[in-house]
Amino acid sequence: MSTVIAEVKTLLDRLPENSHLEDIQYHLYVMEKIQRGLQRAKDEGTVSQANVEQRFGEWLL
Repeated sequence: MSTVIAEVKTLLDRLPENSHLEDIQYHLYVMEKIQRGLQRAKDEGTVSQANVEQRFGEWLL
């Protein structure tokens, strides 16, 4: 079984029985965005908290 199919089945099992189609679509959208973000972080790397604070220090005051 595909990982994506297993993840969708798990999602459906966790949602309440009275969920609407829009609820399911929203959760699928969020899952996709999270997966894309994780993949991008894996491919392109991440920035440390210290680096972010240094870059945006003037805005954090």
